[in-house]
This record gives sequence, C-alpha cells and structure tokens, in this order.
Amino acid sequence: MKTTIYYIMFCLLILAGSMNSYSQSEKKHIREGNKHFEKSEFDNSEISYRKALDEESSSFKALFNLGDALYKQEKFEDAAGEFNTTSQTGNDRIGRASSFHNLGNSYLKANKLEESIQAYKNALRNNPDDLETKYNLAYAQDLLKQQQQQEEDKGEDNSEENEQEQQENKDQEQNQEDQQKDQQNTDQEQEEQQQQPQQQQMSKEDAERLLEALAVDEKELQEKLKKAEARKKKVVVKKNW
Repeated sequence: MKTTIYYIMFCLLILAGSMNSYSQSEKKHIREGNKHFEKSEFDNSEISYRKALDEESSSFKALFNLGDALYKQEKFEDAAGEFNTTSQTGNDRIGRASSFHNLGNSYLKANKLEESIQAYKNALRNNPDDLETKYNLAYAQDLLKQQQQQEEDKGEDNSEENEQEQQENKDQEQNQEDQQKDQQNTDQEQEEQQQQPQQQQMSKEDAERLLEALAVDEKELQEKLKKAEARKKKVVVKKNW
C-alpha cells in the first residue's frame, strides 16, 4: 500500500516538475519575444511567441503578444484572429477590453470598418472609461460615414452618367435619322435634276414637231389658196350692166 502511495507521489512530482519546466520555457520564449519586439524585430518576436505557444497553446500572453507582432508586420487579418481568440479567453475584463481594442485596430487597418466599430464597442463594454477606445470608435464611425457618402455620391454619378449616355445615344440616333433624311432628299434632288434635262429635251422635240406640223399646214394652205386663185381666173363673172 505504501509502495503504491510513494509511486503516485513520485509521478505527481515528475508531472509538476515537467509542467514547471514547460511553464519556464514558455515564459522564456515570451521574454525573448518581448526583447525582439522592443528592438522592432517583429518577425523574430513572432517566432519567439510561437515557440511559447508550442509549449502552452492557451497562453494568453503569448497569443496577445503574437497578435501585436503580426499587427506590426501589417498582417492585420492574422492579427485579428489572435486578438479574437484572446478576447474570448481572457480571464479579466481589462484583458478582454485590450483584446477587443486591438481587434478593432486590426479590423480598421484591414478596412473592415463595421467590424472594427463592433470590436471597439465590445471593448468599452468591458472597460467603459478607456478614452483611446472611445476616440478610435468615433474615428471609425466617421470613416464609415464618409465611405457610405462616397458610395452614395458614386451611385448618383453613375446614374447621371447613365442618363447622359442615354441622351447621347438618343442624340446620335436622331443625328443618324437626320442624315438619312438629308441623304434621301439629296438623292431625290439629284434624281429630279437628272430627269429635268430629259423633260426639257422632250419639250424641245415636241416643239420642233409642232413647228414642222405648222409648216406643213401652212404649205398646204398656200397651195389651196393658189388653187383657189387659179379657179377664180377661169370662172366668167356675169356682170349686170
């Protein structure tokens, strides 16, 4: 019985020592990461924080600091993932508020304004007196209003452009119709001009034929008159003396 108890105590001591070793290793990597971070060696600090997480995957400090290192490297989406985790796993309100604050900053840099506003609001729910979060919230809300206004203005501009384009299309169609009408009128005028000489020529020919006919009639008339004069000479007129 005593042997069993000693064995269990021995195992617990080994486990405690192992856990203490893991804890010391985790803290060591976090300290190394902090030194790199202070020197602006953010890529090296990221490596150290990830080593700490290999020792303790749920380490709040390692996760939070890793988020900061990613943020400094402008890996905003990845940073948001780390801060989202710490905002849910933090043991105190200040830690959760800080996580939500940095989550809002990451979303803001990623141009996810609505998400950043919600994160800042969650930060203030945990720490209502945080002035920096209040300022960032107001800034994000202002940016969102500007963005929405720009989208509205762009929509109106597109509408005006569409109307202008439609009017230009109508004007172009009208111009085409006018050009077609002008061409038709021009073709008709040319056709009439081509027909006029023919009509004039026909009229001249008719006039010549008419003159020839008149000349024939005049000749026949003259001949008839000559014949009549000749008959007068042959006829004896009785006179009443």
